[in-house]
Amino acid sequence: MGLAWTKELSVENALIDSEHKKLIEMINGVELTIRERDCSAMSQAFRSLEDWLCVHFENEEKIARAINFDFSKHKPAQQYGLKELQHLRDELVMKDGLWSDGAVEHFAHFLKRWMIDEHIIKLNMLMKPMLQIHPYDFNPV
Repeated sequence: MGLAWTKELSVENALIDSEHKKLIEMINGVELTIRERDCSAMSQAFRSLEDWLCVHFENEEKIARAINFDFSKHKPAQQYGLKELQHLRDELVMKDGLWSDGAVEHFAHFLKRWMIDEHIIKLNMLMKPMLQIHPYDFNPV
């Protein structure tokens, strides 16, 4: 069951929203490779996700600075999330495709909880009130 971006997840900034849509798409790809137990594709999907997350985190920080938003709590949370994803990847790679259906569901739930609940709702929605006073296409990046 894949993740879907909805208007309720919008932080009212075109760049961040488009990057969140891309990240959700990538997480759905990671989940699919986990379900298919395709280790080679999974490793590549995780690498692509991690690379894109680094770009996304940099862009969020630039936007936060441009709107004078205190980013001090975001950065450690972002780094923690990235390390958790890397730990998840490493754990799955070590098992070489030999994981249970319960493990698949656990990892899929973790990805959803981290991306939607922790990253977008808990962290990024804090920026929304300040982003709303700027045009939707505001992009200092």
